[in-house]
Amino acid sequence: MAQWTSAVGAAQLARQLNAQQSRPTGPGARKPPAYRALADGIRLLVLEGRVPVAARLPAERELALSLAVSRTTVAAAYEELRTEGFLESRRGAGSWTAVPAGNPLPARGLEPLPPESLGSMIDLGCAALPAPEPWLTRSVQGALEELPPYAHTHGDYPAGLPVLRQTIADRYTASGIPTMPEQIMVTTGAMGAMDAICHLFAGRGERVAVESPSYANILQLMREAGARLVPVAMGEGLAGWDMARWRQVLRDAAPRLAYVVADFHNPTGALADEDQRRRLVDAARSAGTVLVVDETMAELRLDAELELPRPVCAFDAAGSTVITVGSASKAFWAGMRIGWVRAAPEVIRSLVAARAYADLGTPVLEQLGVNWLMRTGGWESAVAIRRAQARENRDALVAAVRRELPHWEFEVPRGGLTLWARAGGLSGSRLAEVGERVGIRVPSGPRFGVDGAFEGYVRLPFTVAGPLADEAAARLAAAAHLVETGASAGTETPRTFVA
Repeated sequence: MAQWTSAVGAAQLARQLNAQQSRPTGPGARKPPAYRALADGIRLLVLEGRVPVAARLPAERELALSLAVSRTTVAAAYEELRTEGFLESRRGAGSWTAVPAGNPLPARGLEPLPPESLGSMIDLGCAALPAPEPWLTRSVQGALEELPPYAHTHGDYPAGLPVLRQTIADRYTASGIPTMPEQIMVTTGAMGAMDAICHLFAGRGERVAVESPSYANILQLMREAGARLVPVAMGEGLAGWDMARWRQVLRDAAPRLAYVVADFHNPTGALADEDQRRRLVDAARSAGTVLVVDETMAELRLDAELELPRPVCAFDAAGSTVITVGSASKAFWAGMRIGWVRAAPEVIRSLVAARAYADLGTPVLEQLGVNWLMRTGGWESAVAIRRAQARENRDALVAAVRRELPHWEFEVPRGGLTLWARAGGLSGSRLAEVGERVGIRVPSGPRFGVDGAFEGYVRLPFTVAGPLADEAAARLAAAAHLVETGASAGTETPRTFVA
């Protein structure tokens, strides 16, 4: 059985290599041999996630024709990549991309630090903001008023409180997506929803197609569930989803499940347009793949004039292809661990049945709090506060990074909570390591990829503003200087920041 899970055509790879930005060289630097330049180009595409790990590369003759070079050049480049551990081959199966064995690049999830342990550290590790008061307090007070009838029950509602299921269904219906409460299951956050879905659809060894990059904690959840992740590279900048590539991967790899964040993608901030959504659903339906759509960022539109496309599930009239995941954690508060799944009633029944062996149900008080918010209009008011705060933070962070790190490359997203930055040719892993020594915690790009991709990136969430954003950028610049010069940061100590 072949080891690869997707394929890159010769013409496609040639286009990517030709479009690759040239790296500056020092004075008097000599042009490398053609085979080495080709190997360097393919290696960079793998490390930046433009070509997924475990992707089958074209045969030597095909690539030579597309690049107008000799087959000997391609053969020598492939051999160099094999020697370095970036290519694996087997007679009769071809060659596919890899990363060196024992690669130390981090690829685990993101663990929030307890606030009391931060000290003078500026934490850009997690995309989470403080609660939008007074709405958290009001929602808890409203929940307490409605709690007494539920206190007389056993308190276990595996599908969620009926009133909240009805409220969530009504919100979908009001947005033009007719939905019954039987199509809703309330979960303990979006992670709880994804855990239930993975256990039902993606058992050990099952293939799951994921965007590359994608949300680190979901990737880690799938790894721990034993899924085989099939990365599908995102387009450049905020261009988003390469539908030809998605159709090819879904057709060739036949994954049981595909996971996408179509609304202000985490980490890139990209927003899928209606045509991309329609074609993605069509491709998943044709391949027999269940398409899981994470809408946790959907309400965080930061540019008021932006017209949002319809939800992805709007293009699944039969309701047989798309499963939607929503959550209160990003739009409201991460401490409100309420999520939900929208799917066909038979899928919901299966998820509920499987849940009996996991967490049994979601806390009643929090469900009542979210229901109170959505039913009284407090949700819209709270989300408006969240948008304004995230917009202010985004603008402050963008200005500070542009000033302190002018060589870093990024596109400013129009929503969501994250900025995806190419770190001027520096190692994101080294920046993360050195950054903690100078007082800033930032996640490196490989956490958001599969098997070590995106080493040249970091993710910056919109969690700081004003002078604190300026200080965060200054500390990032200090870390970048230490990485660039190869200096040790062991003696550096974080500056105490006073707002």
